[in-house]
Amino acid sequence: MQALVHDRFGSPDVLELREVDTPSLDDKSVLIRVCAASVNPLDWHMLTGRPLLMRVSAGVRRPRSRIRGADVAGRVEAVGATVTHVQPGDEVFGVGEATFAEYALVPGNAVVHMPKTLTHAQAACVPVAGLTALQALRDKGGLQAGQAVLINGAGGGVGTFAVQIARAMGAQVTGVCSTRNVELVHSLGAEHVIDYTRDDFTAAGKRYDLIVDNVGNHGFWALRRALTPAGRCVIVGGPKGNVLLGPLSSMVRKKLASRFVSQSFVPFFASPNRHDLQALAELVDSGAVTPVVDKIYALGEVPSALRQIAGGHTRGKLAVEIQRAPDREQ
Repeated sequence: MQALVHDRFGSPDVLELREVDTPSLDDKSVLIRVCAASVNPLDWHMLTGRPLLMRVSAGVRRPRSRIRGADVAGRVEAVGATVTHVQPGDEVFGVGEATFAEYALVPGNAVVHMPKTLTHAQAACVPVAGLTALQALRDKGGLQAGQAVLINGAGGGVGTFAVQIARAMGAQVTGVCSTRNVELVHSLGAEHVIDYTRDDFTAAGKRYDLIVDNVGNHGFWALRRALTPAGRCVIVGGPKGNVLLGPLSSMVRKKLASRFVSQSFVPFFASPNRHDLQALAELVDSGAVTPVVDKIYALGEVPSALRQIAGGHTRGKLAVEIQRAPDREQ
C-alpha cells in the first residue's frame, strides 16, 4: 500500500510517499480501507518531535511509528475476532494511528458507523476535534443548559465543534475568533461573537461559567477575570512554550495556580471511545453539528496541510482524501 512515511523527526520536508506493507490485523482491531483522513496539531508535534517531551512516546532518536495521522473514515476490510459491532463492508469513522495511508489499523473501541449525512472527507474531520470539544464541554467542563460558555478559538477545528455542541446542550454561547471567522461562528450558533483583533474578552467585564480555551493567549489572572467565582476553564491548547514542554508548561502552571483560587483550570486531552464517537454521529445526523472543512488535500499534499496547521489560523478542519470513496449504500 502507499503511505506517507518519515524515518526521522523534522519539518514536513522529511515526509515521503512510499510503498509499505499493509498492517496485520489483530483480535481487537479493525482494518480500514482509508478513504479520507484529516490533519491535527498532534500530527505536527509527532512529526517534528517537538516539544521534546513528545519523544517519550514518539521515540527518542527516531520515530517509533513512521506514519502520521489519527482521524480516519473509510470502509471496513476485516475485523478482529473480538470485534462484533462493525463488519467488512461497513462505512466507518474513528481514531487510530498511521492513517495517512491506503489502509489503517484502528482499535475496535475507537471506530463506529459513519454518519449517513456526511462524505468521507467530512466524516474524517469529526473524530479527534469532535471528541475534544464534546469531552471538554460535557466531562471536564460540566456544562449545563442555560450556562454561559465562551469558546476561545471558535473558528478552529475544535472551536467550530465546541460552538455547535455547546449550543445543542442548551448553553448561552460566546465565540472568540478572528475578523474573517465572525460570520462563520455566528452561523454555527454562537449568540455573541468577539473579534479578538478588536476586543479582549478578559477585559470586557462579562463573566462565564465555562471557558474552553483552544488558544492559550491569555494568562491565569486575565482568565480569572472572565470566569464566575465558581467557573471553570478547560485548557485544550496553549502557546508554543519552551522546547522541552511546549504548550504543557503553560497548562501546568495554570493548573497549579488554580489550587489557591475558587475557580478551576483543567488541562485536557481527548480520550477516544465508541460511546462518544456514536454520540457525535448522532449529533451530526440530527443536524445539530456539521463539520467545517476549510480545504481538502491529496495524500501527497499532506506536507502543505501540516504547514497550514502549524500556522495556527486554519478555519475549521483540513481533510485528506486518500482513495476514491466506494459507492455507499443508501
